[in-house]
Amino acid sequence: MKASQLLSPTLRETPAEAEVISHQLLLRAGFIRKSAAGVYTYLPLAQRVLKKISDIVRQEMDREDGQEITLPIIQPAELWQESGRWNVYGDELFRLKDRHGRDFALGPTHEEIITDIVRGEVHSYKQLPLLLYQIANKYRDERRPRFGLMRGREFIMKDLYSFDRDEEGLAVSYKKMYDAYSRIFTRCGLKFRPVEADAGAIGGTGGTHEFMVIADSGEADIVYCDACDYAANVEKAEAKASIGAKETALELEDVSTPAVKTIDELASFLGVSPEKMIKTLVYRTEKGLVAALVRGDRQLNEIKLQNLVDTVQLHLADDETVRLLTGAAVGFAGPVYLPKSVCVQGEEITVKIIADEEVIHISNAVTGANKTDFHFRNVNHGRDFTPDQVADIRLAEPGEPCPRCDAALKSARGIEVGQVFKLGTKYSKALGANFLDENGKSREMVMGCYGIGVSRTMAAAVEQNYDENGIIWPVSIAPYHVVVVPVSSKDEEQVKAAEKIYQELKDLGVEAVLDDRNERPGVKFKDADLIGYPVRITIGPKTLAENKVEVFVRQQGQTTLEAIDSVAQGVAGLINQEVACLS
Repeated sequence: MKASQLLSPTLRETPAEAEVISHQLLLRAGFIRKSAAGVYTYLPLAQRVLKKISDIVRQEMDREDGQEITLPIIQPAELWQESGRWNVYGDELFRLKDRHGRDFALGPTHEEIITDIVRGEVHSYKQLPLLLYQIANKYRDERRPRFGLMRGREFIMKDLYSFDRDEEGLAVSYKKMYDAYSRIFTRCGLKFRPVEADAGAIGGTGGTHEFMVIADSGEADIVYCDACDYAANVEKAEAKASIGAKETALELEDVSTPAVKTIDELASFLGVSPEKMIKTLVYRTEKGLVAALVRGDRQLNEIKLQNLVDTVQLHLADDETVRLLTGAAVGFAGPVYLPKSVCVQGEEITVKIIADEEVIHISNAVTGANKTDFHFRNVNHGRDFTPDQVADIRLAEPGEPCPRCDAALKSARGIEVGQVFKLGTKYSKALGANFLDENGKSREMVMGCYGIGVSRTMAAAVEQNYDENGIIWPVSIAPYHVVVVPVSSKDEEQVKAAEKIYQELKDLGVEAVLDDRNERPGVKFKDADLIGYPVRITIGPKTLAENKVEVFVRQQGQTTLEAIDSVAQGVAGLINQEVACLS
């Protein structure tokens, strides 16, 4: 490809809308252009990267006997209503009507429609296991699209669905995909970690892992252990309870704490450390109110709480609801004498108290007294309050002991690029996807689903591979491997040498760009670095006089002089070696 014919409109200034580095560089380097909020056009350079990522994904899916299909983007509402997700998926679901008034959705995911296909075509255990996948656009009406391709409303995703006879078969399919994903992201040149995660809106009762690209700009917090293989998204991470020494229970007393509402204010006012306090957070759900108790220096994990209560909606209760429940202003709630129900707007609502595992081991704790401007001292579990349930409902933090081996946990930020789920029979049961086993008995198929954000993987690669000059693409997914740059496009000898090297590279199977533009050398070099070609070959008057050219390797930032007659062969060997190292 000649640069004069390549649509790669580079920008010198960073667009004001671009917040994270991948968004900035993909815009500046001419890979993408914004069409609407969260919707982007992929220009030729981006399309080449996406194709390479997709090709790697296809190779690894096919290696595990995956079969590629294409599922419709427009999905009938009836299927979502059958699964029960039409009314609970939320506002992220793009909904539309056809001219006859029938309801449809733009597919954010395809569990319903793939299950519908399989229930109609697969009837015997002899047809299982089955692995079906596609690479297609997905649509989610994000409330606040941001970070470019990281959180868009339209994006490219690979989704594979497994159908097995039983849980043992699902475990095999899950392991296949887990291993395939590890190979995919390795081949893409990414530093990543598989972490235990929450299933979210996809659901299912089995395990799930997210594949996180480690990057400071990541939206997700993860904790991990270097001493063992444990790693988890903080939404899922197990928090090991820290249990202090048991003290003699002192007499319960209330203390005046005027206008003291926060943990820090209370610690200063009473001279008590936060770890001796109990925070009471009141939540509203469709099943009633939940009073969640955590230690004063801990953070509640709302995902854990929501899963524990098995509720679709979980929101902090408003000030009026808290007042009706506790009889006090917000900031003075506590578990002592907390009622089991409360009347809100004429409706009697149940109240459930759930305590974190650490809370029941705090001796002589400080809590809100359910009276404005008052707190209790010397609160003890069993004597003064008894929760309805005790469970791990807090966020794990770096420095705490690993739940597997007790070594100190570390933390990092990550970008989720893939996730694997054990769905079990959640969708097959709802939609009636059954098969006849060896004994002629009807049984529900056991399912898994496995997604990779293809466009997000491209952005994540940039977040992990860049410098002050631009993108540094891993060779395996770079849009082109080499750019050949004659310093002067008006110098016939330089142009002739550049064209010779360019043609030799192409003959050797190296993807090359010849920068034949009538631009200053500085512009060509800046664009080459910005776009992120792994190798730049420069033909200049000084080196040409010695029958040599400069070879600059972007990843190492090193320049060498190579003979014109052998440079193409040498660079081809370098590219092939780099690709082999990632395989």
